[in-house]
Amino acid sequence: MALYTPEYQPTGEEIAVVATSQGTIRVQLAGKDAPIHVGNFVELAQKGFYDDLKFHRYVPGFVIQGGDPKTREHSGEDVARLAGNPFAGLGTGGPGYCIKGEFSTNPNNSHEDGALAMARSQDPDSAGSQFYFCLGAQHMLDSGYTVFGQTIEGKDVIGKLRAGDVIESITIENAAE
Repeated sequence: MALYTPEYQPTGEEIAVVATSQGTIRVQLAGKDAPIHVGNFVELAQKGFYDDLKFHRYVPGFVIQGGDPKTREHSGEDVARLAGNPFAGLGTGGPGYCIKGEFSTNPNNSHEDGALAMARSQDPDSAGSQFYFCLGAQHMLDSGYTVFGQTIEGKDVIGKLRAGDVIESITIENAAE
């Protein structure tokens, strides 16, 4: 699959406002450190790609993951029930393209508590739309997954999220025109 290069050029001022069924999370995006990931995330958010998707993976003390378009057709209850079932296909969807990994070029690629990072498959350049929030520091991921934001408000909300909870919308504050 060809790698996508976003047209959006981050300024480093962007803040993602992630409205969920458990409350709102505000994330300072790291546009200077991970410009491809932030540009891609901003474009997807502005298109409404994430609206009404569900979080499909919850691992206590590790991560809460969302952004799979395959969750759109399921209710939150179905996603919660199917989470962890490898035959359900959840966690395999994306935007139809991949982006280049930036974990080796991001000078601040640190999986701290509340960090926002992109999920991927075994290929380091296979991220697309699925993201996760760290539930506590996860530094063993620093050398293989790109961090592209840090939660500035709503860590309590992240702590309440479970598989099946809804991403109502993601809007971007301070986005360049």
